[in-house]
Amino acid sequence: MRRQRSEFRRPVRRRFSNVFWLTLCGLAVLMLIVLLSRESTQPRSRSVLSKSSYRHDKAMEGLNVTDEMLNPDSITRQLNDQISLAKAFVVIAKESNNLQFAWELSAQIRNSQILLSNAALRRSPLTLRESETAVRDMALLLFQAQQLHYDSSTMIMRLKARIQDLEEQMSSVTDKSNKYGQIAAEEVPKSLYCLGVRLTTEWFKKPDLQKKLSRNGQISMKLKDNNLYHFCVFSDNILATSVVINSTASNSLNPDRLVFHLVTDEVNYAAMKAWFTMNNFHGVTVDVQKFEDFTWLNASYVPVLKQLQDSETQSYYFSGNNDGGKTPIKFRNPKYLSMLNHLRFYIPEVFPSLKKLVFLDDDVVVQKDLSGLFAVDLKGNVNGAVETCMETFHRYHKYLNYSHPLIRSHFDPDACGWAFGMNVFDLVEWRKRNVTGIYHYWQEKNVDRTLWKLGTLPPGLLTFYGLTEPLDPTWHVLGLGYTNVDPKVIENGAVLHFNGNSKPWLKIAMEKYKSLWEKYVDYSHPMLERCNFH
Repeated sequence: MRRQRSEFRRPVRRRFSNVFWLTLCGLAVLMLIVLLSRESTQPRSRSVLSKSSYRHDKAMEGLNVTDEMLNPDSITRQLNDQISLAKAFVVIAKESNNLQFAWELSAQIRNSQILLSNAALRRSPLTLRESETAVRDMALLLFQAQQLHYDSSTMIMRLKARIQDLEEQMSSVTDKSNKYGQIAAEEVPKSLYCLGVRLTTEWFKKPDLQKKLSRNGQISMKLKDNNLYHFCVFSDNILATSVVINSTASNSLNPDRLVFHLVTDEVNYAAMKAWFTMNNFHGVTVDVQKFEDFTWLNASYVPVLKQLQDSETQSYYFSGNNDGGKTPIKFRNPKYLSMLNHLRFYIPEVFPSLKKLVFLDDDVVVQKDLSGLFAVDLKGNVNGAVETCMETFHRYHKYLNYSHPLIRSHFDPDACGWAFGMNVFDLVEWRKRNVTGIYHYWQEKNVDRTLWKLGTLPPGLLTFYGLTEPLDPTWHVLGLGYTNVDPKVIENGAVLHFNGNSKPWLKIAMEKYKSLWEKYVDYSHPMLERCNFH
């Protein structure tokens, strides 16, 4: 018998009762979790609160902040605020020459400070009764200060005026300091002048010195031998030149292979001859010339000599009255027209037989062997020099006038500057590229001093532009005559340059560097003792 469709169906379960019990169980579990979490968070929150309260108390203790200071009605705070304001008014009153009022304010400040000190000693806050008189008297004085227009705006204006006045005084003092420093730097010390006079006297009094020099026939051969190491110094300073040669010879591995070519002027020629004939520098060959003997050095060939004949140039450098004193004194130093300063641009003419040479200024000290300079590959360039553009102020735009179209169109303003004082010159390339002709071109363009103002470095930068090979910085360390130099840099340096006003033979020398130069001076030499060198 066939079953009805309803017989094949499964019996329907009571779903309502199951859902009800499941929901009830879930609520019970949830309530249990909430209760447990409350119990665990309450101690934790209490501990956090206690910790933050503890930290706050410790911070307040560390700052020495008292309840009285936090109280907005504190008498102590009121007195301190009055004292601060009164001190400012004292300054303004003195600036206004109201000395009586300034004295009254100062006296009241002292009274208020005594009250605060007494309260601090007894460790109890000030009471209104004991401080009422001091607060009232100070308030009256502060009100009086406001009536005298000692308000904030007036105070600010007066302080600004005072600051401006101080800046003007500082500028005036700086100008005077620069002028006096420049004068001191240009001064010839009495001892150095004495040495020149005594040596000149010795040269003409003792014919033996001249005979000794003439008998030394090997010198002329060495002066033209390109297998030796040739150096040149252009100077009128006998002692400085002596230190350059002595320090170079003392630190040389082969001093007998060194040849020094000295060029000086007529005034110091005999003294130089006498000094380097009387003294021996470890077998170094020394030759002395005077630039007045160079017949090619004349106004028709040399732009600087031509400029010296111009009345305006003479007035600019020697009188200083043609521009109302606007040009700094250092730009007017006549030494920048000295041929000894510009002779560096005529080295191939001065030494026609030489192929390679190291140029040294007379304010350097050598403390390493320099023979390695002659092995440096200049890669077809003329000048080997240490670059000085580690800072932006030693780039071309610092030295040249880039508002002039001639400068702007020929030279990169960010090109790296370099230093005179220790330079390696390839004289073969110099002659090939007519470098002296380039120098003449730029000197003639600068007759009116619109391209540059100061010294021989700017024309040097123009002349050797694109013709300079950078050397390792350790070959030439600068700055010992005007700034602080890293001791490690000095220790590793081959040539130390006292560029700046503080030359080591002057009284204004930097004491911490003076010993580097003085160790090459023999103060026991009879000539130096007679001239009070010490």
